[in-house]
Parts: sequence; structure tokens; C-alpha cells
Amino acid sequence: MLLDILTADKTLFSGEVDSITLPGSKGQFQVLNNHAAMVSSLDKGIVKTQSKSGNQTFEIKGGVVEILKNKVVVLA
Repeated sequence: MLLDILTADKTLFSGEVDSITLPGSKGQFQVLNNHAAMVSSLDKGIVKTQSKSGNQTFEIKGGVVEILKNKVVVLA
């Protein structure tokens, strides 16, 4: 699935990933391929990605995530 992590002034990450773990405001949750469409608020925490090229982490201070048709957009 395609992941974009965006802030007001730059793009932190844009690329293909196998899974994403996000710090939701009601608790941590994971997104995999073919996840149901949803929008959720995010708390301060760590976004973890897993892909064939390795694992990465990004610290965010909150935001919103939109998941739709194997595209995930994190506005942090």
C-alpha cells in the first residue's frame, strides 16, 4: 500500500509499505493491505512502518490519518 506522511512544511515519507502502526487517540492500531476505509485522529507518538526494504519509525505530535483504497495519508 502507498503511505504518505505529511507535515505543514515537508513530506516525511512517501512510498510503498506492507504495514503501518499508528498512535490513534483511542489506542495504537495497525493498517494492512485492503484495510477498510476510515479517518482517525492521532495522538503524539511513533508511526512504525514495515516494508521489504526494512522498518522505519517517525515521531509525530498528533494529527489525522485517512485510509482509502490501499492509500494511507498521515497529516501530522
